[in-house]
Amino acid sequence: MSRIGRSPIKLASGVTVTVSATNEITVKGPKGELKKAIDRDIKVEVKEGELIVTRPTDQIRHRALHGLYRALIANMVTGVTEGFKKQLELVGVGYKAAHNGQLIDLALGYSHNIIFEIPKELKVNTVTEKGKNPLIQLEGIDNQLLGQVAAKIRSLRKPEPYKGKGVRYSNEVVRKKAGKSAGK
Repeated sequence: MSRIGRSPIKLASGVTVTVSATNEITVKGPKGELKKAIDRDIKVEVKEGELIVTRPTDQIRHRALHGLYRALIANMVTGVTEGFKKQLELVGVGYKAAHNGQLIDLALGYSHNIIFEIPKELKVNTVTEKGKNPLIQLEGIDNQLLGQVAAKIRSLRKPEPYKGKGVRYSNEVVRKKAGKSAGK
């Protein structure tokens, strides 16, 4: 059995989980509602405040999906109760970020500013303090969407290995390389 798939998901108070006949899971909580269609072979049942994910056989396909869907459902439950946050840091001279509603205006050293639209499901905030790097803070209940948007923003100017300039996650460590002059 999958170690991840075998462990039950504890449901906090105020969280309701419903499974439709077409195997679509709906998780409702204090922060919102998330839906996910899962494979027809994977069974999900709610017992005594816990959610249990089971698989029919030990086929490779079923074993792979068992842990996957248990982790996705656990993220949905965490999202509707606590939510998720990601923070991006802009490292570089002249790099700036400003937001207006769901639009972020990024100055990342190109000849033009980049206007990036954030999906309405996420909240965005930009922080610029004197003497510190600008920050972009993203919040939402959907972990998958949040990670995808943060990765897209990071891909606009990835951190380079020589000076470390670029867009990075606030907890990311960029390994720097020695330049040409280090060899002499």
